[in-house]
Amino acid sequence: MRLDKFLKVSALAKRRSIAKEALDAGRIECAGRPLKPSYQVKIGDELLIRYATRDVRVRIEAVPEKPGVRVPRASLYTTISDSKTVSA
Repeated sequence: MRLDKFLKVSALAKRRSIAKEALDAGRIECAGRPLKPSYQVKIGDELLIRYATRDVRVRIEAVPEKPGVRVPRASLYTTISDSKTVSA
């Protein structure tokens, strides 16, 4: 599943277009490198998501096989850390 679609399905982003904008701006990383919206999500990936006021690190636990199938959002990822960003 594409990363922009996964972010929407898992509720890490409110809309797919917002997820795409964040990805295009380089605010979502895996292993220290910015990802593209077309990145294929895999179980075990650790993502760093930089929101405006906080950084969230999550581990992908499951990827829905079909985009339309309802799955509990909490089962898709585990939050590793959630920290507020310090503005200078």
